[in-house]
Amino acid sequence: MCRVEGVNLQRGMNFRLKGGFSVILMSLRSGAPYADRIENNGRVLIYEGHDIPQRKGGSDPKHVNQEKYNPGGSRTQNGLFYDAAKKYGNNSSEPELVKVYEKIKTGIWVYNGIFRLIDAWVEHSKARKVFKFKLELVDDVDSPNDFTFRDIDHNRLIPSQVKLEVWKRDKGKCIKCGSQDNLHFDHIIPYSKGGSSLVAENIQILCARHNLRKRDRIE
Repeated sequence: MCRVEGVNLQRGMNFRLKGGFSVILMSLRSGAPYADRIENNGRVLIYEGHDIPQRKGGSDPKHVNQEKYNPGGSRTQNGLFYDAAKKYGNNSSEPELVKVYEKIKTGIWVYNGIFRLIDAWVEHSKARKVFKFKLELVDDVDSPNDFTFRDIDHNRLIPSQVKLEVWKRDKGKCIKCGSQDNLHFDHIIPYSKGGSSLVAENIQILCARHNLRKRDRIE
């Protein structure tokens, strides 16, 4: 993941990294620090903003409001994503394109595709204010510079429990060549042809090379 992005991803929200994309890290696991969720049959991600950093002698970040601004006045990552969403909502800019990675197991992150950031708001949660961001899965990225992502099928998000089952079954490597680098969860029968994202029997692990070669063919 870090090698693909060309940076060391130390935080969960990363506004406009190299190549113009933003990157967020999510988790749907039990006990995850933030309340991310999937809606609309895997097409919409509701992503929770992030807390202030833990400071020595300071308050528990989980007991204070999430902030839009840093103490020095610059925007936090919450603020940067929030402003981008509002600019899109006001028709003053195109939606921010966000690459999403999901943690499915300790040390294991999977690429969930590219999303459009289409809305943001602040809501109350356990006596504090948190940011919420609405992102919609992109079927096709319009920019010609983004061809490497158009070619890989991410029409519907695969549930975390299915990914874990497939990861264990396929031993965390490409079933075609055994590669353990740049892996993708592939629909054996493509979603566009009626294949399900909800059962492990229709999902397999492929490296990027074999996934691109397969495209939407049924083998």
